[in-house]
Amino acid sequence: MSYRTLVKPLTVATLALTIASSAQAVETLQFAHVYEIATPYHQAIVKAAEELEKRTEGRYEMKVFPASSLGKETAINEGLSLGTVDAIYTGAGFAANSYGPISITDFPFTLRGFKHWQAYGESDLFAELSEGYKNATGNEVVALTYYGARHVTSNKPILTPADMENVKIRVPNAPAYMLFPEAVGANPTPMAFAEVYLALQQGVVDAQENPLPTIQFKKFYEVQSNINLTGHITNSLITVVAGHTLSKMDEADREIFITVLKEAALDASQQIVDAEASLVEWFREQGNTVNEVDRAPFIEAVKPSLVSDDMPWEADVYERLQAIPDAS
Repeated sequence: MSYRTLVKPLTVATLALTIASSAQAVETLQFAHVYEIATPYHQAIVKAAEELEKRTEGRYEMKVFPASSLGKETAINEGLSLGTVDAIYTGAGFAANSYGPISITDFPFTLRGFKHWQAYGESDLFAELSEGYKNATGNEVVALTYYGARHVTSNKPILTPADMENVKIRVPNAPAYMLFPEAVGANPTPMAFAEVYLALQQGVVDAQENPLPTIQFKKFYEVQSNINLTGHITNSLITVVAGHTLSKMDEADREIFITVLKEAALDASQQIVDAEASLVEWFREQGNTVNEVDRAPFIEAVKPSLVSDDMPWEADVYERLQAIPDAS
């Protein structure tokens, strides 16, 4: 056998091994959330996945699983520790199952509005609460996304706390969301996000509460005649990355990953701000009644609970949050 005859198959084999090795070098990450594909949250994270692959020159790809396709909120939170997901969007109220104080902004009237939320996201307090969550779970909060001001939808006007009495209202299954209805005499009914539309349509519950963009995305306005601008919670999503995922990345790729997730949070937040500015008129055009609400009596009803010993934070955490000035 000639040298040329021998070397050719060896070269082909080496090339095949090189290609196979290159293919195996791609790390695939899984990002899970419970929101619809039409939402800014999903669209922003899909863009982040594209940027991650581009900026790491193909070393990493990220597959995004929306609309509870990898499980509902509790399941995807557990998935971070089980190793079944690498990163998630989750509500601060759900993160409280692992570290209570981080849920403070999901409680009613702890934030004054978007500007206060924005300042909180840049504050030492948020950094400290994120560190507390990391110490408790081993997972890392890397970004904060504005989810919007939550309002009550119903089939009657809700203008005062008395209008909420005995109303059966769907809420997420977290204590932060139950406090507001309990304080005004309503009956909070925890229910999975995906089940809400049908429950409203069939009269299983009388009302629900969500930000205006979510009311639009989930088409709740189709089965509720009144949108009552209670603005009782200024809501956030946190982006959490599993500690085991970050630990296996080298420093440069880890920085890229965190950067694209932060960019997604900024992108989605701005889209929600823009949507909130236009949706009141849009709902009225659909035939809904949008009610302006005096929030003061609702705030008065809730405040005693916020400063009680029953809350999952020390009193100084609440005081520090209230002392943060609104962003300019």
